[in-house]
Amino acid sequence: MSPLRRRVLAVTAAVAAPVLGLAACSYNPELGRQQVMLVDPGALSQQGAQAWAQMKQTQRVSSDAAQNARVRRVGERIVAASGLQQQGWEYAVFVDNSINAFVLPGGKVGVTTGMLSFMRNDDELAAVLGHEVAHVMANHAAERYSQSALAQVGAGLVGAVTQSAESGVAQALGQYAGPALQVAVLMPYSRRHELEADRIGLDLMVRAGFSARQGVELWRRMAARGGSATPEILSTHPSDAARVQQLDAYIAARGYS
Repeated sequence: MSPLRRRVLAVTAAVAAPVLGLAACSYNPELGRQQVMLVDPGALSQQGAQAWAQMKQTQRVSSDAAQNARVRRVGERIVAASGLQQQGWEYAVFVDNSINAFVLPGGKVGVTTGMLSFMRNDDELAAVLGHEVAHVMANHAAERYSQSALAQVGAGLVGAVTQSAESGVAQALGQYAGPALQVAVLMPYSRRHELEADRIGLDLMVRAGFSARQGVELWRRMAARGGSATPEILSTHPSDAARVQQLDAYIAARGYS
């Protein structure tokens, strides 16, 4: 990294720090840490429901009764282990060859047919669904929203400061404020969310009666397939290799089978 780029990141972080400090914090016992929250997690449920309805209208939903029943059966066991049965959980299988799954605020869980084809057993499905339910338990959507909003405020402040500045560093700071915040604040935080969801997801699948070691084989096989050439530092997800390494360590520490 060039000295100028390093200076840009350092000054941007210094400007963003007091802005990020303005947010309200709440303690999440599932994570064992404080979270920055500008929005009530429940407030995002309506947006999640709208996005879910739109997806089901615009994307092809599988009519395979066995596939849908399998996702719902395993999902209900994971949700019961989470204690979040009161939420209106919905599951859908989307016809898509990509290996993917997601959760929307309000408990809307989607799994692609590509993901189901790649899985070898229900333990692997439980690992994926446990991961998605864990995002809900951890309030990651609300935290991500809050972090993004605060980062935009920070970038706006940087831009306002640099409008009247003439130095090369100040001009570069104005140019790179958005990208610098994205790399230094938002993306690493998202990777943290993913690894937190992995760990909580393992806890959930074990509580639901699934094998943690068999479940983690899904991530191991994904790592063996290879993936995007994008460096991990510029990705919102941890590399498959890093994910497997941390999951193996967590399974050993917890004594899971």
